[in-house]
Amino acid sequence: MCFYCAKAWFSVKNVSVVMSSKTETLETDRYTSFKGIDCEGNTQKLLARILMHIEDPEKTNAFWEKFKAEISSAENIYERKFDGLCLICARVAILSDLFETYEDSEGLSLLEQIEYECC
Repeated sequence: MCFYCAKAWFSVKNVSVVMSSKTETLETDRYTSFKGIDCEGNTQKLLARILMHIEDPEKTNAFWEKFKAEISSAENIYERKFDGLCLICARVAILSDLFETYEDSEGLSLLEQIEYECC
């Protein structure tokens, strides 16, 4: 591959490719590196916010009861089918609806951040 093709390929939105192979990241970009992105920590924060809503008997239903069981299972590495991040990424739309329904802007913001940086 010629230099110009390689430079075009390695150039992404917020990263400059330099001849010395150093890159300068201006903001987090999961397509370049997960450096500086706390996917696991943010996942745990978001799961806590989700549970805050769905553990309320007036806000839960059969779907959320099953989701609670999946969260519990995700915490056990020996019995889980999915980890917490996978649970979130697979259900962004319904989680977004949950946070919008209960006007939880902090939860919605964290969900959007996780979707952009980690999913």
